[in-house]
Amino acid sequence: MIGTGAISHKHAQVYKKIGFELTVCTDIFEEPGRRFAETYGAEFVPGYEDVCRHPRVDYVDVCTFPDFRLEPIEICAQTGKHVQVQKPIATNLEVARRMIETARRGGILLGVVSQHRFDDACRFLSKAIAAGRLGKLLQCDCYVKWYRSAAYYSRPIKGSWKTEGGGALINQAIHQVDILRWLAGPVAEVFGVWQLGALHRIESEDVVNAVVRYRSGATGVIQASTAFWPGYTERTEFHGAKGTAVISGDKLTAWDVENDSGEPAPLETEVASGASDPMAISLEPFERQFLDFGQAIEQGRQPLVSGEEGYAALELVDAVYRSCRSGEKVVLAG
Repeated sequence: MIGTGAISHKHAQVYKKIGFELTVCTDIFEEPGRRFAETYGAEFVPGYEDVCRHPRVDYVDVCTFPDFRLEPIEICAQTGKHVQVQKPIATNLEVARRMIETARRGGILLGVVSQHRFDDACRFLSKAIAAGRLGKLLQCDCYVKWYRSAAYYSRPIKGSWKTEGGGALINQAIHQVDILRWLAGPVAEVFGVWQLGALHRIESEDVVNAVVRYRSGATGVIQASTAFWPGYTERTEFHGAKGTAVISGDKLTAWDVENDSGEPAPLETEVASGASDPMAISLEPFERQFLDFGQAIEQGRQPLVSGEEGYAALELVDAVYRSCRSGEKVVLAG
């Protein structure tokens, strides 16, 4: 594991639970890195190069800020280690494309952590929408109205374009953007408006809104914020000619479909959300994604969330950002 910050603890807990051995780790801050290694029974090494070249490593889990992605992939492509990176895939499309091409040329797998694809709600909807149970999709939206404190943004790198690639959209709402792109299909065009540092002392957006037209003809809205106290459970909504499905947090909370038949919808009311606490998230979808990545390595197939899938989500984020900067509609490549 490269990077031993907050999310890495979730990853380490999952690895222990599913029986994967965390062999080696590193961090630019040695003291917390060594504490992490001791806590999870791993070997601490001085640099990421040592992780990527370690003889006992099958794949490398990159849990750093998104401006550090390509470097370990370049080494792993030489040493034959597969790579899984924390979302988003990168801070910009150029680096993301180089990552994908480097992994391809090296014959290694590249995965992007997008664990909500493995929620029961999303797994159900992926089958139900494909089977036409909602009918023709008319409107597909996501609303991520979260709150992050001033302390969360106290480090200058937080919310910066260089290190994080942006603010609320790329860092918090990227999961819901990925789900929309996965279940509603490719996007044809977007128009966005934002507020830069509306509440927080950051250079990027903490409030952004976008109107979306999908290639299918459906329309939608993307809203993302980290400025709305106290933070509200995120929603992803799919409205079709036959009915509506709503995901709140990590659960399917509405399935209202006319004359429906088929597998019963896994409706629930108790949801987990990172609306005000980034760590208030379930481990089970991580377990499913990490198992999928391990199986992909064993079976020689692509993981469910490959580098290309991570690129598609970032491409939509990038289009919204370009529209916000230009004040014009952005058309995505068909």
